[in-house]
Formats: sequence, structure tokens, C-alpha cells
Amino acid sequence: MSSCIDPEALFSWCRIPAEQLEDHPDAKVQLKILPTPDDVHRWAAREMADEVKENNRQNRPTRWILPCGPTKQYPYFIEIVNSERISLRNVHVFHMDNCLDWEGRPIPLDHPFNYEGWMLRHFYAPIDPELSVPESQRHFPDVYDIDAVSRAIQAAGGIDTTYGGVGYRGHIAYNEAPRSPWYTVTAEAFRNSKTRILHLNDDTLIAVSQRNVGGCSHAVPPMAITLGMKDLLSARRIRLMSDTGAWKQAVVRVLLFGPTTVEYPVTFVQGHADALLVVDRATAAPPLGA
Repeated sequence: MSSCIDPEALFSWCRIPAEQLEDHPDAKVQLKILPTPDDVHRWAAREMADEVKENNRQNRPTRWILPCGPTKQYPYFIEIVNSERISLRNVHVFHMDNCLDWEGRPIPLDHPFNYEGWMLRHFYAPIDPELSVPESQRHFPDVYDIDAVSRAIQAAGGIDTTYGGVGYRGHIAYNEAPRSPWYTVTAEAFRNSKTRILHLNDDTLIAVSQRNVGGCSHAVPPMAITLGMKDLLSARRIRLMSDTGAWKQAVVRVLLFGPTTVEYPVTFVQGHADALLVVDRATAAPPLGA
């Protein structure tokens, strides 16, 4: 797939000093820059906890789409929930994706890349059972009932907040840019995409293997199931996080200043009524220097 990004425009975005980004007049998405990655994790945890507390106060449900990456905010969130005794009994969680084997089938629950298993062990299990999200309100993508999560979202009354990260080339959940030369996905079709099964792009396999298994790409499941952009964008609020420094500096600039394009799927967040990207200083730094 050829790029629709004008190189000279990209280079100009990549030279904007970090201190000019938050209030830049041309930015298409609101940006918050925090000092360190840990500040980003703590911010997300507090944001989630306060959202539940306010909805509980008003006797309203809290309905989230949550990622299994980034995850470093979850220990802080769990600590807040347990220490402040915040009930999650009226929280509905819709998990955005999961890895699959080369045949597009589920991998064992105890596999390190099974996101459902990871969330059960590291997100739900440490929460006091008296406070935790009821099992019937935890929804994971299912290859054998591909529209189940979308139906559950509709039954719950929609999504309050989509929390997520941003991939190196702009994928959100596993909504990756199609790269086959044999077919085209239009922007409108991609914006309205539904839950689907796909092969991971090469750069995603490289990134995941480098961060988790010492570059052993053969250990990374090559397929995934993901909620589509339609469900992710339907949320009343979108809160995205990135704290991986140089690996994400360029995509931050594309999200802020680039066109809405299938080439960088996260750009479909542009124009959302309440979207925020939160990054640390290293990730906000200009990749080509100021």
C-alpha cells in the first residue's frame, strides 16, 4: 500500500517542539503531556476510578472498552479501588481484542498472549471480590460468536469510555491498516468496521516480539480478533495513552496533524467530540529535532 502522507508535511510535524503541541492551533485531537511514563499510568488509573465513583454517585452504570496493552495503569487502579472501597458492581467491561493461533483459533487461557487469561489473572483477580466486576459483565471477543460483544454493548446502552493505546503505525485495538495490493478498504468502510479476525502486520509482530520475548517472533501468535472501529468510536469519551518514547513519536504527530486515513487507523479518532491523547515527555519529543 502506497502512503498518502506527504513526506514534507510529515517532516514539518515531526520538528514541532514538544512544548508547542498541547495548545497547537492545528492539532486535531486534544493532547496532555505528563513528565514520565509512570505519571501517564497513574493518571489513567485515577481517571478510571473517578469515572466509576461519579457514576456510582449518580446511580449510573459505567461501560468501558478496555485494552490489554497498555496495562501498567491497572495495578494503580486496583490499589485505588481496594483502598477507597470503590464498587465495580455496576461496571460493564468490553475487552477490545485477543490473540489467535495461525488458524485463527483461540489459544489456551494460560498462554502468555491470551489477553482474556491475562486480564482474569492480573486485572480481575486482585480486586476484592466484594467490589469486583460481576463475571456476567465481563465481555471478551469470541471467534465463535463474532458479534457477541457488539450486541452486549447495545444491550448495556452504549460505551461511556474507550481506553486504549496507539500502535507504531496507528493501530487502535488490532485495527491495523490493510496492506494487501489486491483490495482496497475505503475510509468509510474502515470507520464502520465491525469485529473481525485478521493476520497481524509484520511491524506489529516485530514490536510485540521485541518488547515481550526478546525478538523471538515465532513465539507471538500471528492472528487476532479485534473489535472494529465502529464500536471503539461509538464511546462518549475516548482516552488514549502512549508512553513508549521514540517508538511512538511519529505516530503522535500524524494523529495530531495528519489526514484521516486508513494508513494510520488512529486518525479516525479525529473529529470525535471528546477524545484525549495522554503521553509522557519522551513520547512527545520531536523525532526529527526541533
